[in-house]
Amino acid sequence: MKCAFVTVGTTSFDELIASVSTDASVQIFKNLGYTRLVLQIGRGKVIPEPINTESFILEVYRYKNSLKEDLQRADLVISHAGAGSCLETLEKGKPLVVVINEKLMNNHQLELAKQLHKEGNLFYCTCSMLPGLLQSMDLSTLKSYAPGQPEKFSAFLDKVVGLQNKN
Repeated sequence: MKCAFVTVGTTSFDELIASVSTDASVQIFKNLGYTRLVLQIGRGKVIPEPINTESFILEVYRYKNSLKEDLQRADLVISHAGAGSCLETLEKGKPLVVVINEKLMNNHQLELAKQLHKEGNLFYCTCSMLPGLLQSMDLSTLKSYAPGQPEKFSAFLDKVVGLQNKN
C-alpha cells in the first residue's frame, strides 16, 4: 500500500490542503500508484471529505501527539516549509516535497527549502505548481539527508534569519 502524507504542522495552510484534495490531484496520486493519502490539516478551515474505497483511502485529521507513525508509513511526504517538519521528514529518510506558502510574507521558509533543494535533499514548489511537479519528479534523484548534524542545521538557520556568528 503506497502512502502519501501531507502535513501543515501546527499552522493552517488551506491552499495546500485544498490543492492536494481536488479530484484532479487525487487522480494524480492514484495514477502514481498511491492507494492512501493522509492529510494533517492543523488549524485549517478546509476539511476535505474522507474517501474510503477499495482502491483509495483519504484520511484527514488535525493533530496527533506525534507524526512519527505517519512519517514512518509514508512513501512520500508533502509538507509546509516549517523547519521542524522538514528536518523530521529528512531524518527519517523520506522523499520530501516542500510547498511554499506564498501568503506568508518575509518568511524564511523559502530560503530553507531552496538550500535543501540545492543540496539535493528535497523538491519544492508552490501550490499551483504541485500537480505538475508530482507528475514529473523523479524521487530516485533525491540525496539522503545526513542526520545527526543539528549544529550544521542550526548554523544554516542562524544564517538565514540573520543571526550569523560575528566571531
